[in-house]
Amino acid sequence: MTAGIHRVGLFGGAFDPPHHAHVALAQAAIEQLGLERLHVVPTGDAWHKARALSPAADRLAMCRLAFAGLPRVAVDERELRRAGASYTIDTLTELHAEHPAAQWFLLIGADQAAAFHSWRRADDILRLATIVIAVRADPSGVGAVFDAEHPLPGLAVAADRVRRLQLPAMPHSATAVRRLVAAGQPIEHLVPAPVAGYIADHHLYQSPA
Repeated sequence: MTAGIHRVGLFGGAFDPPHHAHVALAQAAIEQLGLERLHVVPTGDAWHKARALSPAADRLAMCRLAFAGLPRVAVDERELRRAGASYTIDTLTELHAEHPAAQWFLLIGADQAAAFHSWRRADDILRLATIVIAVRADPSGVGAVFDAEHPLPGLAVAADRVRRLQLPAMPHSATAVRRLVAAGQPIEHLVPAPVAGYIADHHLYQSPA
């Protein structure tokens, strides 16, 4: 990172697989937050997930394909190289130490925001980064509601430490993609074409998960 880059985002996830909503979130963050760099970080040891993730090499390759069209995105494989359980605070601490002059923004979903108080060293995460909650538009009106007064339930948070990211209504999910693949259904409407090709070529998600 050059000395002139000061607004940087961190977007972590399993990306199993990455889909159009992931790419849209990254693009929205770059544009709405004025980010000069966005680190997309595939999860390493996902201790919190009930199912085993696809091999790290496959998720990394799919991330590189999915985000290749966004020049300000850097796919960061540090969590895949880290042994043991993977925590956001560890990744954020490393990045902050490498680039202490940068202003950091951590992108999370509305569902993650509801459980943020239970994250490992949540207070330290808030000290190191502004939390950006991605809220998808929900025409049905039944989705999660962003609470401007209490954006992170269970935590006392200064107003300037939390931002909202506006996203279009995109009912995409990695679970849906995996189920469609297992059922032999097309997924090109949910994932970038290179990702769909990779999934087919490497015979991923052949069993429901």
